[in-house]
Amino acid sequence: MPHAPHHADVAPGGAATDLDAALRGGPFHVALRAAIAARGLPLQRVQHHLSRHGVKVGVTSLSYWQQGARRPQRPESLRAVRALEEILRLPDESLIRLLTEADADTAGGQPAGRSYRSFREATDVLEKLLVELECPADDGLHTLGHHERVGIGSRRELQGRESQHIVRAHRDGVDRFVAVHHGDPGCAPERMTLHALENCRPGRVRRHHDTGILVAELLFDTRLRAGDTFLFRHAVEDGTAGASREYVRGFGAPGGQYALQVRFHEAALPARCHRFTRHSAAAPRSGRQELALSRRHRSVHLVEPRVRSGMVGIAWDWD
Repeated sequence: MPHAPHHADVAPGGAATDLDAALRGGPFHVALRAAIAARGLPLQRVQHHLSRHGVKVGVTSLSYWQQGARRPQRPESLRAVRALEEILRLPDESLIRLLTEADADTAGGQPAGRSYRSFREATDVLEKLLVELECPADDGLHTLGHHERVGIGSRRELQGRESQHIVRAHRDGVDRFVAVHHGDPGCAPERMTLHALENCRPGRVRRHHDTGILVAELLFDTRLRAGDTFLFRHAVEDGTAGASREYVRGFGAPGGQYALQVRFHEAALPARCHRFTRHSAAAPRSGRQELALSRRHRSVHLVEPRVRSGMVGIAWDWD
């Protein structure tokens, strides 16, 4: 896509400082208005640029967005926001991030999951911990199947989770997997316990209190050759935070089947449950689908036949 603006679309002097402040602190409509002003673009020109990107948005909608009267929510509108970042020469996901940080569930005004900032901080910490464990970006494994069972306790807390992995090696010599557990806000990783349950044993473990991250090696008793498949199972005992409201799994690369089941204690049944996806930590939620709670088994689940890069999860509301 063309990135250079039309020769008449020159940013007037003095607007850059206001734009930088708006992009840092938001809210979305203020940042959008500042970006449009900084580029000296009338809304008709913005609409024209969007059409060249294959996105149709009316001038009225653009006006409402920059006034804060409406927020982009539909998939086509979110495509427009991403195109605006390019058209207005803004950092990737800068406007999307502001939308996400302002996003809230309708019930009780609770924030819709973790903020972009918390994800960003956790990602930075995780990268450092993986370096400590000498874990390469490509671990040599392709996921064929990943089944997770999450337990919610009587205090509405995340008790823990159990994971079963089916993987295939795509290079010789793979003999371990690095598992990551990201607890709920306020958790205590130093009080979490890792269990290697089947076909693996625990190796080095790293914890980071402020972000709630536990990273652990799971060592195989064999070195896989390219093409070999392997099945292993592990669990993490948590129970160290307050009321849990969601469980999210992120995928850095496409893979096979992913199944997630959340089971609730009989004394802590949620009012509503739904599944959701996110293109990235900075993107708003999409793909919302209500999930019926099985009263007999006190659980809900989702199945992704083939995962794509991004995030998928289940959220729930308490009475």
